[in-house]
Amino acid sequence: MTRRLFVWGVLIAMAGCRGQHQDPGEVTHKRVPVAVVAARAMSQAAAVNRPVPAAAEHEKQILFGDLHVHTTFSVDAFTMSLPFLQGEGAHPPADACDFARFCSGLDFWSINDHAEGITPQHWQEMKESIRQCNAVAGDPRNPDLVAFLGWEWTQVGQTPAEHYGHKNVIFKDTADDRVPRRPISAPAMLMRAFQQRSLWQQLEFPLLDFPNRQRYFDFGLYQREMRDTAVCPSGVDTRQLPTGCREVADTPQELFEKLSQWGFDTIVIPHGTTWGLYTPAGTTMDKQLTAAQHDPQKQTLIEVYSGHGNSEEYRDWKAIDYDAAGHPVCPAPAANYVPCCWQAGELIRARCGNIPQDACERRVAAARKNYLAAGQSGHLTVPGAKLEDWKDCGQCRDCFNPAFNFRPGESVQYALALSNFDNPANPRRFRFGFIASSDNHTARPGTGYKEFGRHFMTESAGPRDAAWRERILGTEVPAVAESVPFNPNVTTVPMVQMFEAERQASFFMTGGLVAVHSEGRDRDAVWAALKRREVYGTSGDRILLWFDLLNGAAGPLPMGSETVLDQAPRFRVRALGAFKQKPGCPAYAVNTLAPERLEHLCHNECYNPTDERHPITRIEIVRVRPQTAPGEPIGSLIQDPWRKFECSPDLNGCAVEFEDPEFVAAGREVIYYARAIQEPTLAVNAGGLRCQYNAGGECVEVHPCYADFRTPYADDCLSPNEERAWSSPIYVGGKKSDP
Repeated sequence: MTRRLFVWGVLIAMAGCRGQHQDPGEVTHKRVPVAVVAARAMSQAAAVNRPVPAAAEHEKQILFGDLHVHTTFSVDAFTMSLPFLQGEGAHPPADACDFARFCSGLDFWSINDHAEGITPQHWQEMKESIRQCNAVAGDPRNPDLVAFLGWEWTQVGQTPAEHYGHKNVIFKDTADDRVPRRPISAPAMLMRAFQQRSLWQQLEFPLLDFPNRQRYFDFGLYQREMRDTAVCPSGVDTRQLPTGCREVADTPQELFEKLSQWGFDTIVIPHGTTWGLYTPAGTTMDKQLTAAQHDPQKQTLIEVYSGHGNSEEYRDWKAIDYDAAGHPVCPAPAANYVPCCWQAGELIRARCGNIPQDACERRVAAARKNYLAAGQSGHLTVPGAKLEDWKDCGQCRDCFNPAFNFRPGESVQYALALSNFDNPANPRRFRFGFIASSDNHTARPGTGYKEFGRHFMTESAGPRDAAWRERILGTEVPAVAESVPFNPNVTTVPMVQMFEAERQASFFMTGGLVAVHSEGRDRDAVWAALKRREVYGTSGDRILLWFDLLNGAAGPLPMGSETVLDQAPRFRVRALGAFKQKPGCPAYAVNTLAPERLEHLCHNECYNPTDERHPITRIEIVRVRPQTAPGEPIGSLIQDPWRKFECSPDLNGCAVEFEDPEFVAAGREVIYYARAIQEPTLAVNAGGLRCQYNAGGECVEVHPCYADFRTPYADDCLSPNEERAWSSPIYVGGKKSDP
C-alpha cells in the first residue's frame, strides 16, 4: 500500500497538479430590462382586472423567490459536482445570481450554503458576491432582483431527543456591520462524511479519472481549507470571538442566543422537517416548542415544500413505537404505510426456507429489533437486500410528493396542532407563515419553472458507471439467512452507505417557490412581507393566490394574520394558475448571456411564459384546532380537507367564499389555510418509486428512478403531478380561546 501510494504521488507530482481555491465567480454586469420587469406587474394587474398603480400607491403585487439555495461552497454540493457523480463542475455564488436573474426570472433569492463548510474566506466572498448581485439590480427602489444573505444551520441528531433538524438563517441587510462576522454552524456530523476522504482516495480518484483530475485536486484543497479552520471557543459572546474560527451552536437555543447577541434583523426558517434520510424515526416537533428552543420573533416561517419533497401533511401511523418499559417496538403496517422495520422482518421471512415456523418467527422478530436498533442505518441489518426489495416501506402512499422516509411528527400540520402547556394559562403555539423553496445544490434558485434536467435541476447525483459505484459503495454483500446487528463502532462500511442515499434519489424533485404579497419590489418591501407572514408557497409553478378573512374587526385581513373574533369567520380565496411555458429562453436572456454560459447555467431552457394559464381545478381548505389540553390526540385536530371546492375550467381563475358556522360554539382557537390545486401536468420524479400495486393496495414491485447509470442521464422520470400553492394560515382566536 505504501509503495503504491508513493508511486501515485510521484505521478501526480510529475503531472504538476495542485488544488485551486474555488472562487465566487463573476456576476454578469447587466440587469433584466426595465420593460420586462414592468410587464410582470402588468400581467398580474390584468389577471385581477385592476389598473397598474402608481408606485406611490403601494398596491401589493405578488413577487416570487427562493429562500433556500446552495452553491458549490457547500460541502455536499461540491461533492455532487464531481465528475464521478456525473456532476457539472463548479457552480459558485455568481452562478446563482445569474440563474435567478436570467434563467428562472425570479424577483428575490437568498444564498444558504451549509455553515458547517463555510470557511472565513468563503464567507467574505459570499458577502461580496451577494453585494455584486444587488449592485447590478438598478434603482434600489425598483430592482430587477433582490439577493439576501444567509446560511443553513444543518443539525442532525442520532436519536429523536437529540434531533432538531435544519434551519435557514436569513438577514435583511448585507453590509459587514449589519451581518455576523462568521456563520454559525451545527455540530458537523454529516459534513465530516464528505470531508473524511482518505489520502488513498485523494490520490486514487484523480488518477482513475485523469482527464478530470483538476476538479478532484480542487476538492482536496477545499477539504484542507475547512480542516484548517479552528473551532471557536465555547461560552464566549459571539461578538467577542475571533473572525477566523468556525462558530458552533449545538441546539436552536444556542443559535437563537448567538443571533440575539448580534441583534440584526433575522428570519430563521425550519425546512425539510419530514425528510427521513437523516431524521430519526419517532422524532416530533414537541421539544422545539419550548421557551428555550423556539424564538417566536425570529422563527416565523416554515418551509412546507422543497425539491426534497412535501412536509405539509400529518398521518397517525408510526415508523417506531415503544412498549410500557420504553423499549422500541416495530408497529404493524397501517393503511397506506409499511414501516421499514416490518419490511426487514418480511425480507428475512422470505429467506427462512424449510426451517420450522417458530424458528422463522424468531428470526423475523430479531430482524425488526435489529433494524430499529440501527436507527438510520437499519437497511444494513439485512445483508444482501437490494433497493428494490424494500418496496415502498417508510413512504407515505397518500401524501402529495412526500419527502423520503416521511416523518409525520415533524410535519407542518403537526406543528400547527401542537401546544406546549408549561404555562397552562397561556399555552405556547407555533405561529408560522408558509413558504416553499428549492433546496437546490447547483446554484439554481427557482428550478421549478420547467420540468426537465433531473441531474441538475434536482439533487439527483450518482456514480457514472458500475466501476465507480463499486469504488464508492463497495462490493455487494451476499444475502444471509438471518439479520445482522449493525454497530457503527465495529462494522466498517463506506460512509455514504450509512444512510439510504441511493433509495432517496426517486424522491428528488424540482423545487418550490416562496411568494410574497409585497408593497413594492425593493428589499424593505419584500422583507416586510416576509416578516408579517403575508406569504405563500408553491410546488414550483407561479400560481397566484389570495386568502383573506373578510370580517376582521377592522376590515379584511390577509393570509398570515392573527386575530380574535366573536362571530363566525368569513373567508375569500382566489387563485389563478401559472402561465404555460414556451420552449427556450426569452430574448433578454439570449442577448445578455454568452451562448456557452446560457448552456452551462440554463441548459437553454428559461422561464419563458406564454399568455395562457393552467386552470385551477379545485380549492381545498384545511382546518386545524390546536390542542387545548395535554395529550389531546393530534390527528383528531387536523381536518384535511375540511372544505373542498371544485372549480370550473376558467382560465380567469377560481374564487370561493365560505364561513365556519361551528367556530363560535367551539370557543377555541382555529387555524385555517387554503390550497389551490392546478390541472395535472408532468413533473420530474412525481411518481416516486413508481410502485405497482396489487388488488389489496400493497406495493408489489418498484421501478426506482436511479441517480446513477442504471437510469439514463437524459431520462427525467416524468409522471403526472398536481402542482399547487399553500397559503399561510390565518389564526383566529375564539371568545373562550387561550390567548
